[in-house]
Amino acid sequence: MRVAYYGRYSSDLQDEVSIEDQLRLCAEYAEREGWTSDLQPYCDYGISGASMVNRAGIQGLLNDARANRFDVIVSESLDRLSRDPEDLHAIYKRVSFEGIKIHTLSEGLVNELHIGIKGTMGALFLKDLGDKTRRGQRGRVEAGKSSGGKAYGYDIPKKLNADGDLIKGERTINLEEADTITEIFNRYASGESPRAIAVALNKRGLEGPTGKGWGPSTINGNKTRGTGILNNELYIGRMVWNRLKYIKDPSTGRRVSRLNDERDWVLQEVPELRIVSDELWEAVKTRQKRQANGKTGAGRKKNNCYARRPKYLLSGLVKCGECSGAMVSVGSTYYGCGKAKDKGMCSNRRTIKREVVESMVLDCLEHHLLNKHSFDAFCDAYTKRINTIRQEKNTTLNSAKAEIKQNTRNQDKLVDALLDGIPAERVKEKLSALEARKKELEYIVANTEEQPVLLHPGLANVYKERISSLAKSLTGDPERQPQTADLLRSVIDQITLTPTPEGHEAPYFVDIEGALAGILNLALRVDEQRERPLETSDLPSSITMVAGVGFEPTTFRL
Repeated sequence: MRVAYYGRYSSDLQDEVSIEDQLRLCAEYAEREGWTSDLQPYCDYGISGASMVNRAGIQGLLNDARANRFDVIVSESLDRLSRDPEDLHAIYKRVSFEGIKIHTLSEGLVNELHIGIKGTMGALFLKDLGDKTRRGQRGRVEAGKSSGGKAYGYDIPKKLNADGDLIKGERTINLEEADTITEIFNRYASGESPRAIAVALNKRGLEGPTGKGWGPSTINGNKTRGTGILNNELYIGRMVWNRLKYIKDPSTGRRVSRLNDERDWVLQEVPELRIVSDELWEAVKTRQKRQANGKTGAGRKKNNCYARRPKYLLSGLVKCGECSGAMVSVGSTYYGCGKAKDKGMCSNRRTIKREVVESMVLDCLEHHLLNKHSFDAFCDAYTKRINTIRQEKNTTLNSAKAEIKQNTRNQDKLVDALLDGIPAERVKEKLSALEARKKELEYIVANTEEQPVLLHPGLANVYKERISSLAKSLTGDPERQPQTADLLRSVIDQITLTPTPEGHEAPYFVDIEGALAGILNLALRVDEQRERPLETSDLPSSITMVAGVGFEPTTFRL
């Protein structure tokens, strides 16, 4: 039996010794069972078990399970693999399909009963832990102490009580940072914009709350959510707790904030932590209100379903090649580096007309996608890929059906053995395992549709129609442009503008990254070598042009 070890600890307050202890105990367990391992242990350090996202260790374990690199997984307990019932069931289902067993020090050989009970217990543990944490935080807030985290303008002193334990929740004013806060409030109240304030602070080399440079959003924040320097009520001696709640997005594993009902907020006066006077605070709030009223005047359309769409075709996709920051609108017709404009933290002061970048992308569509060779190549590559996926699904389905037949034959043999006088205790466990596996296979068969290896004969015409419609929509009817722009943006991950060397005839190299780049590369390969069979697996996902020179194959840096 080839064994794979998995270990995880969830908190930064723990250390790697925790995993070393887990792996040592797992190795002792495997040795007693007579199992061997020549694989490196799979580990996740300081990562919660509430999600499988961003856990390289568990993902590597599952990938190697598919590659049949081991026969059994050994871990300290099931909650090391996951505390989420859905994820735990998915792990068990996937490795069981590969014929791999899971053994833990706590549960022994894992079966469906363990998955159901331990998965539920793990979820309840996380909920109970969250409730206890919030209860403890509220108690601290009501005692006038910090509930956690470090706010800009304050230090966390290290004080010990009579027993020598660290006193938690204390805060003291950082005089140097307090002066910066007061300066920000005064400059904003006197009419300066958050952008101008950020640039001035960065020029002096002052670090922001995250230890990096200042930005307009760091200062302005969101008034409703209480974020940003100008909205932190702690600066007027008022602590607000439970304004926001944080929930993990199951698809990304990242926490997203939600605004709580104001009735659930907890307010506590802490006058000893005041930095800003009431008069200065009110002056800032008055200007914020005036600014907000100006943005929501009578001329602004309400309930516009496209109000939050990107204003321009490539908004949010264009990045600076010098600092990797966003390229933003400069004036009404140009792109420029946002860090150079808003923070003064980038040397790239060049600008480029927005229509130049957009026209290059549209030229890609017009000259390299709308030709017979391109959509023929697309259809060939698409057909191969789709049919490969369908064949893989059918292989899984056929394999499951074949295993069900073999499973039934094996059960019949065990029944015959019982009838021939073999003691029941010798075959009972094997018979139960076969029955459990059969149910799992029957579930797979019932929920997997057989995929016909077919493709619509008019795919080439569909391709031509869609691409033609896309190009016309982007340059034609303005009412259709927002929806069609979304389609184009879905095949572009990023456009990077890198300044060209001094004396170059064009200001920027323009890199397109994403699916569109792959299609363009495919089209160019067809144009250059039409007689040679295409291999699409090694096509690069980025392609580079020179702004202003023209869109020709010679301008690509492949």
